[in-house]
Amino acid sequence: MKDTVIVFARVPRLGTVKRRLARDIGDRAALRFHIATLRALLRGLLASRRFDVVLAMTPDRARFRLPAGVRRVLQGRGDLGARMAQALRRFRRVALLGCDIPEAGAADIRAAFRLLGSADAVFGPAEDGGYWLIALGPRRPSDLFGASRWSTEHALADTLLQFAHHRVAFIRRLADVDTAAGYARSLGLAHPAQPLRVAQRDVAAFD
Repeated sequence: MKDTVIVFARVPRLGTVKRRLARDIGDRAALRFHIATLRALLRGLLASRRFDVVLAMTPDRARFRLPAGVRRVLQGRGDLGARMAQALRRFRRVALLGCDIPEAGAADIRAAFRLLGSADAVFGPAEDGGYWLIALGPRRPSDLFGASRWSTEHALADTLLQFAHHRVAFIRRLADVDTAAGYARSLGLAHPAQPLRVAQRDVAAFD
């Protein structure tokens, strides 16, 4: 049986994705970035053929066509921790990540699952103090996230408190993209608001 990878994402809609980044580069550029990174991540995961790929998109009632080979689960209600916990509990060996880390790819997921051979949980730390990936084996806390302070520099430290009696490992630290400076660095652009080139078929895949 294959391990499962869950990708958490918002349905691509103008004005609803990457809102912090959009304040710097505009709603349309932020939407293009969101679609491009999500599409690239899914393609890489599917190409590896080592995982069952699941897409958990919000809002739950939004309609969209899934890329071939990807299935959908609902995020459900609650804060980020409640929704992540609900998704993770569905699977015995599972990794969950967002789609706003351009450097993340299938090799990172493979590394996380390898570490689960000797660890109960694996985290991918983010530069801002949060984390971009969590991978779990069957031994895990009943309360996965406790009172984690999401979207703050305390998110990883808060979550690790729940794993104090579990074996924890880490993969590489990466940066998410929430500002024009981060956008420019990640894409090697001369100008932070330069638009990404996204094929119409890529946009249509989520219409």
